[in-house]
Amino acid sequence: MNISPHNSIHENCSAERLSRELNALAHPVRLQILSYLTRVNGCCCKDVVCQFDLAQSTVSQHLKILLEAGLLEMKPQGQRSQYSPNREALQSLASAVNRLAAGFAMAPLQDEQKIQQTV
Repeated sequence: MNISPHNSIHENCSAERLSRELNALAHPVRLQILSYLTRVNGCCCKDVVCQFDLAQSTVSQHLKILLEAGLLEMKPQGQRSQYSPNREALQSLASAVNRLAAGFAMAPLQDEQKIQQTV
């Protein structure tokens, strides 16, 4: 995304949010955790620890990063917390990535058309 003085504050905030969300997904374990939570429609940290054979502190840190990025929701249930995917945020992220990819896909065509026009 081109950040310039002409971009609106809203677009810059969207770029920051998208960057934060993509950064949260930039670790293979977090991708696997998110995929698992999506399949089981949420569970507690202990269930994730058992599923991935990782230390509880490691899983907690990954969950925290996904939660801070807004990709997970957490609901306290007694002594435990239930983590589930934030489907609205994930859908919004998917749409943003699709728009971004479409823009990248069009860029070579526009450059090629400019070259052909000058020849």
